[in-house]
Amino acid sequence: MNPTIMRSAVRGIGAYLPSRVLGNAELGTMVHTTDEWIVQRTGIRQRHIAAEDETTSKLAVKAAAAALADAGLRPADIDLIVVATSTPDYTFPAVATQVQAELGIVRGVGFDLQAVCSGFVFAVATADKFLVSGSHKRALVIGAETFSRLLDWSDRTTCVLFGDGAGAIVLEAVAGDGASSSPGVIATQLRSDGRHRAKLYVDGGPSSTKTVGHLRMQGREVFKHAVSMVADVVEACFDEAGVSAADLDWFVPHQANLRIIEASADRLGVAREKVVVTVDRHANTSAASIPLALDVAVRDGRIKKGDLVMIEAVGGGFTWGAALIRW
Repeated sequence: MNPTIMRSAVRGIGAYLPSRVLGNAELGTMVHTTDEWIVQRTGIRQRHIAAEDETTSKLAVKAAAAALADAGLRPADIDLIVVATSTPDYTFPAVATQVQAELGIVRGVGFDLQAVCSGFVFAVATADKFLVSGSHKRALVIGAETFSRLLDWSDRTTCVLFGDGAGAIVLEAVAGDGASSSPGVIATQLRSDGRHRAKLYVDGGPSSTKTVGHLRMQGREVFKHAVSMVADVVEACFDEAGVSAADLDWFVPHQANLRIIEASADRLGVAREKVVVTVDRHANTSAASIPLALDVAVRDGRIKKGDLVMIEAVGGGFTWGAALIRW
């Protein structure tokens, strides 16, 4: 008889995108660029931009509420909130505590996690550790960003790449036999290497410039490292779980650049038809990109209960990570 194994199973998913859509043609009236130039280099055709009164916490609350509704749960059923974001409303308090207050959750714990574009993967791995330990029962894991507030809108190499949005999942601790067919988070792999800071960073902060700052990036350097870093963590997840690329039903990468997505899938041996792509519609929403892509694929019927799903991301720092989930 197999011992009981705890896993963090996905109970619900939700997303929120601001109503303002900024297409490439309109962007071309703001900065020296063209739709053709952006699409050829990135695959991006449009992005959503938060309204002046739409803060990161407000986006997060809407995504969280949608995930709770999808799960058929009430806010009182949640005892852990982990928000991945690089664009909090305030230096403090944490966005997670604002979500907690807005939803009326008065027990448990909420905190933010900062791993830039890898944030959602890091948040899933972190929440999973809490749930399988038995310390908590149900978690809201949220990726939420207003990256438009960090952009230098005169820099065409960066301002065309990013957008705003939020996505959330509800994870619940469930007992099972540990079989790969059982639902939940099966494997996670996280990495970071601070030597790469200059390749992707924001040139401000409370302790350095006392300002928010703007995003700065060495695009070619990021691309050069991204594909090998993705392969590193995804293959490590395969090894940990005893599966291969052929076993995947869906590959849901961080939506940063179509070239990186396709090159990563090809290197891993993942068929292109198994890759979920939303970068054309959402652009790079940093920590929100994976849950937003997951939500699209669940809503349109691609990701179904029982499917084997791999999520992965690379972010500034550098940080990188992957998680293998039986949906």
